[in-house]
Amino acid sequence: MDRKAHWEDVYQTKAADSVSWFQPVPQPSLDAIGRFGGTPAQSLIDIGGGASALVARLAEAGWSNLAVLDISAPALDVARAAMGAGGDAVEWIAADITAWRPARGYDIWHDRAVFHFLTEDPARAGYRAALAQGLKPGGLLLMATFALDGPEKCSGLPVQRYGPAELAAALGDGFVLLDSWREEHHTPGGSTQNFNWCAFRKAGENAA
Repeated sequence: MDRKAHWEDVYQTKAADSVSWFQPVPQPSLDAIGRFGGTPAQSLIDIGGGASALVARLAEAGWSNLAVLDISAPALDVARAAMGAGGDAVEWIAADITAWRPARGYDIWHDRAVFHFLTEDPARAGYRAALAQGLKPGGLLLMATFALDGPEKCSGLPVQRYGPAELAAALGDGFVLLDSWREEHHTPGGSTQNFNWCAFRKAGENAA
């Protein structure tokens, strides 16, 4: 499957606020960042941020060291345009996370609904390599995937569902599970999707 072609087609044929994962306000993400000590002095990368409003909300709260990675350039264009001139201060990265190797480290790595699309071992290994290079020692990993009782498919693609133990095993050694919790996400279409959220601390000294 050509992941890039699939997601670019999604964002070119559907309104950003109509896709199932859309949130008018990314409150679960904002709450998690605040709960685990995220501050505007830190750097954050939003993996698969696409047209999400997360970085816009963080920028409004005084965050200035922000990055968004998505495989779909059109999705990034939507988010950047929505921020107006403020979008110029964000690092926009159009890349496949399974092949991308970050040039710098981040204090917080946020991933809502990307990792569960990686159903094959080579793709997950590529993601883990990017994560190992891109999250600073002591950094915070916030990841949301479909829960074990969540959907089996999304956007026409199969997904891998996770509970906290399964996700910790998939990420491998070097990450300490801080906590996990569930989210019932209500889609624009009116259905409910059960998510599993996990917060991990990467081994090493605390990030600044």
